[in-house]
Amino acid sequence: MDQIESGGCLCGKVRFTTRGPLREVVFCHCSQCRRQSGLYYAATSIPADRLSLDGAEHLTWYAASSFAKRGFCGTCGSLLFWKPDDEPRYAVLAGAFDRPEALHPGYHICTDGRAGFYAIGDGLPQYPGDGPDVVTAAG
Repeated sequence: MDQIESGGCLCGKVRFTTRGPLREVVFCHCSQCRRQSGLYYAATSIPADRLSLDGAEHLTWYAASSFAKRGFCGTCGSLLFWKPDDEPRYAVLAGAFDRPEALHPGYHICTDGRAGFYAIGDGLPQYPGDGPDVVTAAG
């Protein structure tokens, strides 16, 4: 049976459903993620054909680089997606899921961009740039 998870933004205008296994959560500490989120991104990933969107007209997409765009609710500002331009997948922010406890932590990437006022002490692997099977605009 496929894993089915749902989630959405703070105001509820954007909702999504994922079908199938989700990648472990990757924590990105690059300067773009820090500036947009206030600290770092924590996101899983799913192929585009396994993500259904309701309220897509409320999404605002920002091309933070020539590599990918970032999707957020244009009404409440909730961060929801990171979408590489040349890959048929979406990174979905872990906090946007209705049941974030269904997700599992993986590793930290772009730790060279980490703000100096906190330490990463959870014991997960850390990579100064891109991680295994993860390529970012910052890498």
